[in-house]
Amino acid sequence: MQDEDKKEKSFVVKDRRKFTETGESREDEVGKPEETKTGEPVKEGEETAEQKSGDKAAEEAYMPEMNFASFIFSLSTSAMYHFGDFPDPVSKKAQRNLAAARQTIDIIAMLREKTEGNLDSDEKNLIDTILFELRMRYVKEKDKG
Repeated sequence: MQDEDKKEKSFVVKDRRKFTETGESREDEVGKPEETKTGEPVKEGEETAEQKSGDKAAEEAYMPEMNFASFIFSLSTSAMYHFGDFPDPVSKKAQRNLAAARQTIDIIAMLREKTEGNLDSDEKNLIDTILFELRMRYVKEKDKG
């Protein structure tokens, strides 16, 4: 019985690369349709799970590094969106929401206060500059009515 269990649990490793170590194309892979994990051929226009996960990995590879500066820039971009600088992706219309802009500015100010003493000079300068610019912009937008 143990021999049967071992046979069922074994697996086969297949080299799916289309090229050899020397860069030549593999004869056995040329023209062979891809298969899904169930062994069925992939229909034209469909992607295998491996391709989909590869696309996701490629998408994640292009994500910028998340650090304090990029986080603050992201928040400032959100405030500018609420000032109406960018159109809504769905409606394609720019809309002002000063309350949301003010809330985002307050969040950045709170982060400035809570990180006091923990920022390097560049980060401190960045957050101070962004806060100043956004606060001045808020005053101008509020005066417009």
